[in-house]
Amino acid sequence: MNVVILAAGQGKRMHSDLPKVLHPLAGKALLSHVIDTARELGAGKICVVYGHGGERVREALDAPDLSWVRQAPQLGTGHAVLQAMPAIATSVPIESSTLVLYGDVPLTRLATLQRLIDAAGDAALGLLTAHLDNPRGYGRIVRVDGQVVRIVEEKDADDAERAIREINTGILVAPTAALARWLPTLGNRNAQGEYYLTDIVALAVAEGMPVATAHPDANWEPEGVNSKVQLAQLERVYQRNLAERLLEQGVTLADPSRIDVRGELVCGRDVSIDVNCVFEGRVVLGDGVRIKANCVLEDAVVGAGSIGGPFARLRPGTELGREVHIGNFVEVKNSTIADHSKANHLAYVGDATIGSRVNVGAGTITCNYDGANKFRTVIEDDVFIGSDTQLVAPVTVGRGATLGAGTTLTRDAPPDQLTVSRAKQTTIPGWKRPQKKKKD
Repeated sequence: MNVVILAAGQGKRMHSDLPKVLHPLAGKALLSHVIDTARELGAGKICVVYGHGGERVREALDAPDLSWVRQAPQLGTGHAVLQAMPAIATSVPIESSTLVLYGDVPLTRLATLQRLIDAAGDAALGLLTAHLDNPRGYGRIVRVDGQVVRIVEEKDADDAERAIREINTGILVAPTAALARWLPTLGNRNAQGEYYLTDIVALAVAEGMPVATAHPDANWEPEGVNSKVQLAQLERVYQRNLAERLLEQGVTLADPSRIDVRGELVCGRDVSIDVNCVFEGRVVLGDGVRIKANCVLEDAVVGAGSIGGPFARLRPGTELGREVHIGNFVEVKNSTIADHSKANHLAYVGDATIGSRVNVGAGTITCNYDGANKFRTVIEDDVFIGSDTQLVAPVTVGRGATLGAGTTLTRDAPPDQLTVSRAKQTTIPGWKRPQKKKKD
């Protein structure tokens, strides 16, 4: 099995300098979704045909298992696949099949593609089609006595053909040898003046090759992205589908329509997630974790029984032990916090190692950056950090130590003792608060 991914489109309706196929859906480029699906199919060869955006697309997603072919100029889908044929034919047996996908169609399910491949077998042309109540803009599947005989693009269709509701999604699979035979013969006598890949259907019929069809389970699967409106619509489809999978796994979601996962979210048993939470990268939530409203977690591991938020932010490198509390407006970055510790209010914990049963008071900051280098703060077990404390790294707070509120710690604090760093409180008799000058 070969896979050719067409990703040369300009995407004018996106109104963006970013190539269309690099726009993110769920935190990942549209084209990256399609490449990952091709990999899941076990493709022997994946060839990406790129054009607009040029090397920017290739540089963003290049990998050892990908071949890249530039289409310049862009003369249609048939022309695009033709550019890929030398790379395909020289790398795998010509007896293989080739599946054609699109870099701006990110949500086609693996099971749907496998169903298409199975329907086509080794010797048929397979088309993925769908039935739409409103087929406007799509090519129509023309059948005679139930058999597919050709595809007509809407701009070239007559009134009877425009009334057909079975549409061509563009996704197809064909014997590689047949594609190599058909593609050079395509013409461009049509309203667009392009070489249509869909014209191979009539060529297959003329040869007597069977044309098989398969259909997606949901009509959003073959939908493409041509505008920011369509991108936003597919983002909601993706997030809703993921939310339903989480619910089926036993995760409690306060509102399935108000969660965004931009990567991988792994949840244990009895996890609950409140509204407007964002998960980026790989986030792991242990059993019984509660994430309150408006939290952002990125590349973080949260131990069983821990509580986050509301308005908490866990940045990359965060690892929380069991029953850790991270409260409102607390940010944690590149830090480990051991079991039963808590930072409940308005704190920044960066580049720190915090032990068990530690209380981090409100307004505490680990001062980890001197403008050029970052340093680590170590807080051992059973430490109490008073409110509004600054720990100037590198510094260690010994086991069982207490830091008084308002302390600026620049040297290690010994274990089991109170350390305080404050100016002496002074009252100045007769002091007057400055007054604004009265205007004349």
